Amino acid sequence: MTIQTSLLPQIREAQREALTDFHISNKSLQSLNQQFETKSDGKYYFLNRIWVPSFGNLRKVIMDEAHKSQYSIHPGTDKMYQDPREFYWWPGMKKDIATYVCKCLTCLCVKAEHQRPFGLLQPLEISVWEQISMDFITKLPKTPRGHDAIWVIVDRLTKSAHFLAIREDYNTNRLAKLYLDEILSRHGVEISIISDRDSRFTSRVWQMFQKALGSQPNLSTAYHPQTDGQTERTIQVLEDMLRSCVIDFGGSWDTHLPLVEFSYNNSYHKSIKCAPFEALYGRKCRSPVCWVEVGESQFTGPELIQKTTDKIVVIRDLIKAAQDRQKIYADT
Repeated sequence: MTIQTSLLPQIREAQREALTDFHISNKSLQSLNQQFETKSDGKYYFLNRIWVPSFGNLRKVIMDEAHKSQYSIHPGTDKMYQDPREFYWWPGMKKDIATYVCKCLTCLCVKAEHQRPFGLLQPLEISVWEQISMDFITKLPKTPRGHDAIWVIVDRLTKSAHFLAIREDYNTNRLAKLYLDEILSRHGVEISIISDRDSRFTSRVWQMFQKALGSQPNLSTAYHPQTDGQTERTIQVLEDMLRSCVIDFGGSWDTHLPLVEFSYNNSYHKSIKCAPFEALYGRKCRSPVCWVEVGESQFTGPELIQKTTDKIVVIRDLIKAAQDRQKIYADT
């Protein structure tokens, strides 16, 4: 990815051009220019966000970086809108982003329509990396590294996920070792693990392994994938992102998997009203899509802990409200 180091000077020059006497009469700027404020960097701001004029095709540059780069990987309209809106503004910004996403040829190729779910929905309890769900994506093209499957593991509260490249012939002992190295070492012992009835999850070795850790495996109902709907939806998003990566950047899918995981965990989720990274760590993740320099955090020590605790309480309420909406939608 190429970082646009010259973007901010270009924006400043475009602002000066747009605010000349000739262009100030444009109806789209009437009354709005009275609300602009200038700062020490010489740029014009609207409600503390950099105003991006229509000159110089700068709006498309920002949308390209927020949608097509290896750090974004074709998010939907809502997710794509969240990062740029923190730093940039122009009239009709959300509508422009929606139009941009609708016209993306890569998205049209890889993103499928999703049917309305059926059956009665049973919402589950939630807590930070204590209740997780997991599943496998199999039958993928074999890569030069020998990988042909992905182990998807998702936290039910923060929606943060890990995507582990594996081989389909991995036995339960090897999966247990991978689970210790990649999940347990980062998040501790989980209370509850929801999975389907894959033979590796129903095996005696896996059941004894989880019992020794103190975790409770919960198997989904046979032929009823809605039981583990969160992981199934995450898999759909992951597959779309991987297809987009291979189409846009080429190469094997497993070489893109770390950036896909980064992009997924740094993308806005409607049910929690923030990105999984922010929900888990209590702060936004610094990424190349946000070109504006960020100063030192204003929250340290106990203030950061309190801020994170308050955020988790709000997220828990948002998840409960989303579960209630989903139950009404699924049961009627």
